[in-house]
Amino acid sequence: GVDLIHDQLEPFGLGRKTEIDVQGEVTGDLPSTEWKRRKFKRPEQQKWYAGETISLGIGQGYNNFTMLQMATAYATIASGGLRFKPRLVRDVEDVVRHEQRRIASDALPPLPLKPADVAIIHNAMNGVTLEGTSRLAFLGAPYQSAGKTGTAQAIGLKAGEKYSSIKADERKRDHSLYVAFAPLDQPRVALALIVENAGFGSMSAAPIARRVFDYLLAGLYPSEEDIAKTQLGQTFAPIGTPRRAADVPLPGTASPGAALPASAASVPASGASR
Repeated sequence: GVDLIHDQLEPFGLGRKTEIDVQGEVTGDLPSTEWKRRKFKRPEQQKWYAGETISLGIGQGYNNFTMLQMATAYATIASGGLRFKPRLVRDVEDVVRHEQRRIASDALPPLPLKPADVAIIHNAMNGVTLEGTSRLAFLGAPYQSAGKTGTAQAIGLKAGEKYSSIKADERKRDHSLYVAFAPLDQPRVALALIVENAGFGSMSAAPIARRVFDYLLAGLYPSEEDIAKTQLGQTFAPIGTPRRAADVPLPGTASPGAALPASAASVPASGASR
């Protein structure tokens, strides 16, 4: 029932804060019979109904998770049970004392997952990229990955209401989701993506995940044509000729080999003779 689902998912970090080093993190909701008794005040709302458990089985109902929780959960699956606290800051440096203190990679007790069970999940998620809903996005990828597409309702439908009647309002359209990790044999990266009001996970979120993995694992940066069309949701696998990531400067930095401005070039280096 719902309590067994809760007890199996809670160790993966769902329904509780990850304690990332940033303010404003929310808890989310991992429902259980006890959770519902605390959530609602009216007795008829506190009772758990069997039909609500069925909704949870397809990812609907009261399930309410953050994308960070999803990424953390799939990182645990990718690693076979290893768990770490997510961090934005890796090191803190004292510029006066010239000392560094590492604050990332806080290990949590691992989960006792069975290798055979983990292998089944890895194989199934890899199949999504080969013959499933994200196969077009990962066509020709120079690595093997594991993923799962998702489509989340932005609003619930009223009795007798059809989805086509609310689709005209962009803010009410479904969200596009994708969770993944790669490389398949030795995972280094786990991610969870959401593109709000963009529809199916295979149409918007999965193509972006492909480009993230291409950048991190293959050192590839998409072509200008590919970026433009991906922003419009008009691509699956990358199009055009990708660029080497090393040749594309990050925003706010000078491009490799770029010439200095004349004003800067005219200033002699310290100690140099005129």
